[in-house]
Amino acid sequence: MHQKLDMTRGPILRLVFLFALPIIGSNILQQLYTTVDTLIIGNFCGTLSIAAVGTSSQPVEAFLGVFMGIGAGVTILVSLYTGSRDEKNLRNIVAASGTFTWIVAIPTSLIGLLLTPALFRLMQVPESTFPLAVLYARIVFLGLPGNMGYNMNAGILRGLGDSGSTFFFLLVSTVTNVALDLVFVAFLGLDVGGAAAATSISMYAAWIATVIYIRRKYPEIGFRVLPSRPDGCAMRSLLSYGLPLGLNNSLYSVGHIALQSAVNLQGAEFMAGAAVAGKITGLVGITMASFSSAMATFTGQNCGAQNAGRIVDGARKILLVSTAITISVSALLFALAAPLAGLFTADEEALRWAILCLHIQLPFQWCYGVLNGIINLANGLGRVKFSTFVSLFMLWAVRIPVSWMIVLLGDGHYVNAGISISFAAGMLVSFLFFKTAAWKKIRAAAGG
Repeated sequence: MHQKLDMTRGPILRLVFLFALPIIGSNILQQLYTTVDTLIIGNFCGTLSIAAVGTSSQPVEAFLGVFMGIGAGVTILVSLYTGSRDEKNLRNIVAASGTFTWIVAIPTSLIGLLLTPALFRLMQVPESTFPLAVLYARIVFLGLPGNMGYNMNAGILRGLGDSGSTFFFLLVSTVTNVALDLVFVAFLGLDVGGAAAATSISMYAAWIATVIYIRRKYPEIGFRVLPSRPDGCAMRSLLSYGLPLGLNNSLYSVGHIALQSAVNLQGAEFMAGAAVAGKITGLVGITMASFSSAMATFTGQNCGAQNAGRIVDGARKILLVSTAITISVSALLFALAAPLAGLFTADEEALRWAILCLHIQLPFQWCYGVLNGIINLANGLGRVKFSTFVSLFMLWAVRIPVSWMIVLLGDGHYVNAGISISFAAGMLVSFLFFKTAAWKKIRAAAGG
């Protein structure tokens, strides 16, 4: 179906675009999962249902965060071993990742099911949206093993340099999701429960598809369906790379719960507007996440191949191109904020708050693009603790305090200004990576 890319030789930007374009497509499809839910619910249900879906994503991300970090760690390790042509350790890390999926996925799903109501009480979800939010989140938690399995397998494929296959599988899954959304919500009237069921079923389909593909396309890496006793060294490597990223993701999501609480205090209409704005700003994130993933894989493969000069050259080029594209997309969405928000809701109050949130956040998205590129450069070099430090600083030292200060001392409807300020602060701190010993060592090896 698709061939893996060797990013240790050849034109850098050409390889990066070949790698990033399928990921852009994949990220668009992943964004469509929740965007289609919001669109269909907004048109067939109502404002309370939109608010419920918008506030439900944070608890799921909090539980999924650790596992997603492990998946990012797998991408880094697979890219390192692919670049160094180390087949033995490549097989070991693939086996360890599969076993880890089985060990973690089902318990995480069950814990999420049990704790969802308590989490929503903590988030101060209004009583008007509480039952719908709990229903949506619990059904999505049932689909968590499929989500985890797909993302782990996608991490393996991206580390190999095969980003095209993940796009194909998500395309099939997204078509399934849209079809089920229309059946469950538009025709059967199952409201948020139907939308959540469509998402969960679709993720299981994507997971199964990746399992079949990897076993047939890459038999040499020894991918197994069922868990096995992993190599101890491989499991330690997996945790040493993935756990800091996972804790970062999880703490980041917990922080978003604190931020969502501030949003929820502004009422259901504002919650709905903020949820709509989140779907639209997510379109900017598609590009930056794709180039960041390309940065991590490119850096990892060339680190394994000890191509220091290529790492320095690639870092500069990838950051410049990614930033330019992010600025262009943000400017376009800023200009189209009103008509785009109008696609999601006809409620005038919710629409007004959505436009306000977009006008506050979009001008600062490029800062997050630069920040994301730098921390993925660090991740590709194995310096995952640096990215954890920057992310936690941005959230806990800037975004949450600033947002709550706005709520408590000013007009709470400007709470999302805390997000914009944190992007700028995080970008400035991320530049410190170029002063670290790790980067100086790369520059010295590159002769620069």
